[in-house]
Parts: sequence; C-alpha cells; structure tokens
Amino acid sequence: MSDSCTSTTRASSRSSAASRAVVSPLALTILLLGGFITVFDLFVVNVAIPSLQADLGAGFAEIGLVIAGYELAFGVLLIAGGRLGDRYGRRRLFVLGMLGFAAASLLCGVAPDATSLIVARFLQGATGAILFPQVYALLRVLYDDAGRRRAFGLLGMTLGLAAIAGQVFGGLIVESDLFGLGWRVVFLINLPIGLAAACFSNAIPESRTPDADAVDWIGIGLATLGLTLMLVPLLEGPNTGWPLWTWGCFALSTLTLAIFLAWERSLVHRNGAPAIDLKLFANRRFALGMIVVLAIYSTATSLFLCFALLVQSGLGLTPFEAGSLFAPASIGFVAASLTAPRLVRRFGDHAIAGGALIYAAGILWLVVKVGGLAGPDDAWSLLPALVVFGFGQGLSMTPLLNLVIGFVEERHAGMAAGIVSTMQQVGGAFGVAVVGIFFVRLLAEHPAGGEPGVDRYAAAFSGAMLYNLSAVLIAAVLILWIAGARRA
Repeated sequence: MSDSCTSTTRASSRSSAASRAVVSPLALTILLLGGFITVFDLFVVNVAIPSLQADLGAGFAEIGLVIAGYELAFGVLLIAGGRLGDRYGRRRLFVLGMLGFAAASLLCGVAPDATSLIVARFLQGATGAILFPQVYALLRVLYDDAGRRRAFGLLGMTLGLAAIAGQVFGGLIVESDLFGLGWRVVFLINLPIGLAAACFSNAIPESRTPDADAVDWIGIGLATLGLTLMLVPLLEGPNTGWPLWTWGCFALSTLTLAIFLAWERSLVHRNGAPAIDLKLFANRRFALGMIVVLAIYSTATSLFLCFALLVQSGLGLTPFEAGSLFAPASIGFVAASLTAPRLVRRFGDHAIAGGALIYAAGILWLVVKVGGLAGPDDAWSLLPALVVFGFGQGLSMTPLLNLVIGFVEERHAGMAAGIVSTMQQVGGAFGVAVVGIFFVRLLAEHPAGGEPGVDRYAAAFSGAMLYNLSAVLIAAVLILWIAGARRA
C-alpha cells in the first residue's frame, strides 16, 4: 500500500510543523507496531488454516470466508477510516482501532465454531481499516521530507517482516500448541500487543483536518452488502451444487451494486463527498489500471491459501515447516520491492510488465513442480520456484500503485490511492472465492469413502492456479498497453 492509502492529502502544514518537533522514537515504534499486526494477521492465518479447519470441522467455504471476510471489511472501510481520522483525530482513531483490533482478535481466539470465527474476522478487518490509515497519515504529517522518507522506509521493512513472521513465527506458534490452545494463540497474541500500544499512545502527537470530508456511510454499506452477496455464493456454491439461493444472491448483488453506483453519482451532483468519485473512472488508463490491480491482487491470497492446504493437508508438513518453506517467497518479495524503483526509473513501465511476467513464470514453475510431488521431502524442491514467484510478485505489485495514481491529477491523488488500496483488498477476497470453485471441485475427485491424498491436493492446486496464471498474464498485457499509450 501507499502512504496515500486514504483520501487524506490535505493536512494543514501549520499543525504538521508543530507536531514534527515533538515526535519521539517511541511514537514511531508504536505506529510501526500498528502496521505490523494488521499485516501479520493477514499472513499468519495461512499457516493456521489446516489446523483451524480440522479443529472446527470447517469446509473450504468457511475457511475462505475467514480469509476473504477480513480482506473485504478491511478494503471497503479503508477510505472511511482515513476520513474519520482526519475529522476526529488520527491518534484517537489509532487508539480506537488498536483496541478494537485487540478485542476482535480475542473473539477470534475464543470462537467456538466457524461461523463465530467468520464474524470475528469481519470485525477484525473492520477495526484494522480504522487503525491502518492512521499509520500512513500520521507518518505523513508528523515528519519533514527527510524524516518521512526514513519513516516510510522503516514501515516498508516492517510490513515485509510482518509477512515473513506471519508465516514462520505463526507456524511455530501453531505447532508449539501453547497452553493447549493450538491455532487460537495466533489471534490471542494481539491482545497484549494492542493493549500495550494503546497505553503508550500518548507519545503520538494528535493530528486532524477539521474540514475533512464526511463519511459516506450509505455508500459504504451498499458496497459492503453488494460484495458480500457476491462472495458468499461464490464460496458456498461449489459445496452445495449451486442451489437457487446462490443465484438469488448474485441477482441481489448486481442490484445492490447498481444502487451503490447511482447513490455515488447523486452525491457528486449534490456536491457531497462520495466514498468513491466515479468521475475518476472516466480516465481510461486509470480504469484499466483498476482492472490490473484487481487481477494482480486476486492471485496473492488465494495462492497462499491453496499452498498451505497442499503442503500441510496434502504433504503432511507441520505448520512451522510450511511457514519456513514459504518464507523465501517473502524474502524475494522484499528484495524485489527494494529493487523495483531503480528498474522502473531505468526501463519505465515495461519493468512492471516484466515483473508480472516473472510472477507468471514463478506460478507456472510451481504448477509443474507440484505435479511431481510424492511426499514431504519433495516439498523443498519448490524453493527455487517460490523465490522466483515472490520476486516477480514484488517487482509487479510494489510500483503498481504509483503507476495507476500517476494517471490522475495531483489534487485527486488521495482519492485515487484510497480506491486502489480498496481494490487491492477486494481483489484478494474475490480471488479466494474464484479459486475456491476450481480447488473444491478438483479436490472432490477422489475415490468414494477415501480421503484425498497428495495427488488430489496437487491436482487441485495446479488446476486452481490456472486462474492465477491467466490473471497475471492479462495484467501484464494491460500494463504493456497502458505503457504504450502513455508513451504515445
């Protein structure tokens, strides 16, 4: 995500200058901690999914909603979270978000069944959307240019480490079975962290923009309802044989999203503050950029989920082994993220398309290697493909936000960044739902009465990844087209 992930770009220079003089290392540490736990919880669930599934007796639809519900709530509420911080105080909303995230994590940790966990994860995503924009906004207004570069550099490193820790440390937590709680500890660990951060939050200077736009709650509610009505049948349909209610949900989703678009247009005509300014989509390159973002980000979470099921449920790896196996992909992502700005400066937008092609090559390599897996010892042969996959992902994803935002006027950059960040999270939720259709069907093709073995999990993973491969290749073609149009 970008430091412009909310609609916040108008902080007053007077209040910013006053704040910069009193920023302490403790304040920076607390803000970095807020960013860490939101990303950590996005990745830690991947290694905990097989244990969670076995403990709660959950099917793919339920575990898909555990992941997609978090991303959906996080995505649709990001812009609202930023505007609330602008109006009522960014430190205040940071504290509320941190406490809310800790409380939702507690609900996740004590959830007695899959339904309770899905609801708790939705709440966790919603509170994360209140917390996360404040981190970016506060780093933006509390520091001068030099301090801001250093702070965002540290934030980028922190988020990268959170992704790695979520897999390796998360796997170790699940495998250690602390206090006999198993996977529940990966959520409960957020409780002391959230409380400690809230207690020391006075070190963070307050910051606000009194004339910030109001929150479009009606628009946000319509978007959330419409997307939920789309995702639930996509996840449940493969398990239930696509009964009539799933098609009814699709119809209601289409109607609700149409009402959402009409409402947003009416707000613009009445000089209101819509959640999404639809006029930005009149810019063809920005609209195509949104398709690229949706396609690229729909592949990441779905791959993590299917891979975790493959190596743990299929190959029999422990959670720690599974997390350690996937960690090199995260290291490749971080390395590519650091390299991407220099490559884009040298080769232009074609470097981003090249990154997408490397990403696609890594996915294809994984699909080919997975077909030859026979046992847990073979899993380590996937490491080179995982490194290539992670490197290509970082090379394509990291500079993509700046590319798309560059298509709009500077005065719309905050809104454009908010839309892009929302599309990232919604794309992740959508990808889980679509990939689940293929994964569930292919996994079910095993002898009656028998449990699927490594061959079935390998076939399900490879078949599901054909969507990911297609989505990344389409994104690469669109990036090349956009790059050519901009050069012309």
